[in-house]
Amino acid sequence: MTGPTNGPPGEPIPRALTIAGSDSGGGAGIQADLKTFAALGVYGASAITALTAQNTVAVTRVEEVSPAMVTAQIDAVLDDLGADAIKTGMLASAAIVEAVADALARRAPPRLVVDPVMVSKSGAALLQDDAVDRLVRRLLPLALVVTPNLPEAARLTGLPVLTMEERRAAARAIAATGPRFVVVKGGHAPGDTVIDLVYDGREFEEVRGPRIDTRSTHGTGCTFSAAIAAHLALGLEPQAAIRAARAYLTEALRAARPIGRGVGPVEHFPGRRGR
Repeated sequence: MTGPTNGPPGEPIPRALTIAGSDSGGGAGIQADLKTFAALGVYGASAITALTAQNTVAVTRVEEVSPAMVTAQIDAVLDDLGADAIKTGMLASAAIVEAVADALARRAPPRLVVDPVMVSKSGAALLQDDAVDRLVRRLLPLALVVTPNLPEAARLTGLPVLTMEERRAAARAIAATGPRFVVVKGGHAPGDTVIDLVYDGREFEEVRGPRIDTRSTHGTGCTFSAAIAAHLALGLEPQAAIRAARAYLTEALRAARPIGRGVGPVEHFPGRRGR
């Protein structure tokens, strides 16, 4: 997907598109994705799938955008700006999953990251039950990378994910649906080290990072998947992009400061803390 350039002649600007829900609290969804893109030096564009009224405590209301409008946003961005990488987050309904899959299938995006967002940190459902099967059948086959957390991996496969061997089985089952790389995130597992299990269809790699003692974890999944997309847009190979995204998220958690009365957001510009 080629597009315009800006700045010095001949120097392209890496571009990424996020297709996700809006978080009025600014810590997750579209807002987290665009902050992540900017922090990593990538131009970010967006297609909003749903509006949420939320803060650090709760999601109080969700209104879906019409599938036709979601498609129009995707087409508007890709027809003009182009995208070197695309990520999806909250897709809300089966109809929106279908619209996104149709829009992307027409263009065969080479670097698609799918974050199968299902439930918010506060427990609100962000993907309807009948949309899970559509996500598996329509969107995962288009993906280069898919990034389920442990509850999402269990729901996508119907398999337990308590042990590392069970997670490997779940990763194999997800890979069988089409994505090139599966990242079963380990943030929900206990322990001082977070282990993300990466499967490339042949071999497993364990990407490790320290568990940061903070309650500011809102938007971690969005931020991680957006960071993968940003690093893909910058030209990294998938496994290098995954490792770089884990390192960025660790610093974003380490630099986070308390915001709100509940689960606060990570710091998307960790290098600017204190400025």
